[in-house]
Amino acid sequence: MANEAAFDLFCDDFYFSLLFDEIQNVENFSISDDKYAEQLQDQEIIMSSTIFNQNSTNSPAEESIVDQPEIGESSLSFCEICAERKEIDEMFTIESCSHVFCTDCINKHVSIKIQDKIHVVTCPGVACRGILDFGTCISIIPKDVRNSWDDLLCESLILASEKFYCPYKDCSAMLVNDSDDIVRESECPVCRRLFCAQCYVPWHCGVQCEEFREMNVDERSREDLMVKELAKAKQWTRCPYCRFFVEKTEGCLHMTCRCGSQFCYKCGINWINNHAC
Repeated sequence: MANEAAFDLFCDDFYFSLLFDEIQNVENFSISDDKYAEQLQDQEIIMSSTIFNQNSTNSPAEESIVDQPEIGESSLSFCEICAERKEIDEMFTIESCSHVFCTDCINKHVSIKIQDKIHVVTCPGVACRGILDFGTCISIIPKDVRNSWDDLLCESLILASEKFYCPYKDCSAMLVNDSDDIVRESECPVCRRLFCAQCYVPWHCGVQCEEFREMNVDERSREDLMVKELAKAKQWTRCPYCRFFVEKTEGCLHMTCRCGSQFCYKCGINWINNHAC
């Protein structure tokens, strides 16, 4: 600071000395205005050159103080996803590709992938094929996301031919067929409801698998199966055209349905003359 003050005094003394000389010249000699303006311009050039030379002699210590960045700025890192600067301890480095994002963005990225049932979570970087490791992400993702990701990883290790899901939509638990025996009636260990392990549908009581597969989709509901089971117990026959159940109370086997079709009550096929059953 003392050197700067001395330099300022030097510049002031130098400038005023030049200005005093010009005033003396004006008093002693008669010069034109243009000539006077030209001399003032030359004096300003001399002053600028003197100040520049003085500044160029500053010590390296003074220059380092001027160029030193603001305290704390170097500790911040930039996240390309949220476009915000975060502290170093708020950043997450993906080991497979060395991309760095903030933990909040990585947390959201992983949660969305797991919600979409994707167990291999890739780096959110553009055109990057880096893979996020489950072990390194445990500390930054919530417990529910961690558990769901763990379940997806376990499911991925099971062969597709060995796994299936509970047929009840409000359950859909993953099940594993690890038995070589042919099993039909099974119970879901999660919702405790019966299902057919061969057709992978809710249990079709009283109906064989082959018969169930031949049924129309609109005939496979629980109520329809109950009616079908009752018809079998009562020995009702279905019309081969309209599929309506008919019960014979008396008379011969020749039946006429309400739709107008004729069929045999015993075998259920179309009635023809001289039909023998």
